[in-house]
Amino acid sequence: MMKYIFVFLITVCFSPSAWVANDIAGVWINSDQDAHIKIFGSYGKYYGQVVWMKNPLDSTTGKPQLDKFNKDPNLQKRPILNLIVLSNLVYNAETQVWEDGTLYNPKTGDSYDAYCKMIDKNTLEFRFYMSVVALGKTANWKRIIP
Repeated sequence: MMKYIFVFLITVCFSPSAWVANDIAGVWINSDQDAHIKIFGSYGKYYGQVVWMKNPLDSTTGKPQLDKFNKDPNLQKRPILNLIVLSNLVYNAETQVWEDGTLYNPKTGDSYDAYCKMIDKNTLEFRFYMSVVALGKTANWKRIIP
């Protein structure tokens, strides 16, 4: 009998229906495996900050990589390391999706609408798109640090 109770509790505790808003918090490696993004909550919204880069220095200047592809010339001199690249995700408990967010890609200077869901406790499935969800891209991020 105890065996069945244990299996039931494990199933309930680790099923997708058990996700809560703050489960997204932690450090994640992006799908290109060239950056670590720390996701954190603030006032009910979730943000992602670049905390590690595989190549933090510009190969031509030897200085920190800058946001040189940003559409706003005033922002092109800011370093990519510590840059907030994910913003305003809000958790929808009914659908268990973090939605209404924005992802900024410093490699292109483009911003995308974004939402994500947890596949398991160490995998986030992101969907990035410009206006039309069907024309977007899906990417998985893996958790590095809870």
